[in-house]
Amino acid sequence: MIIRLQRRLSGLSYLTINLHHNNILNYFDTRSTNASAESFNAKIKAFRAQYRGVGNVNFFLLDL
Repeated sequence: MIIRLQRRLSGLSYLTINLHHNNILNYFDTRSTNASAESFNAKIKAFRAQYRGVGNVNFFLLDL
């Protein structure tokens, strides 16, 4: 399968798929993604943007 992909893809596309093919196939086996981690990171980023400039770091961490 990898050899057929190599013939159809070139350069960076082939290298990317070759490096990540186990993770790509794992999705189809287990239907697991990193969506929950990405969602949590987005919430932290939004929270940090809301409290930008807060002087009391302990208050910030307590709300986090």
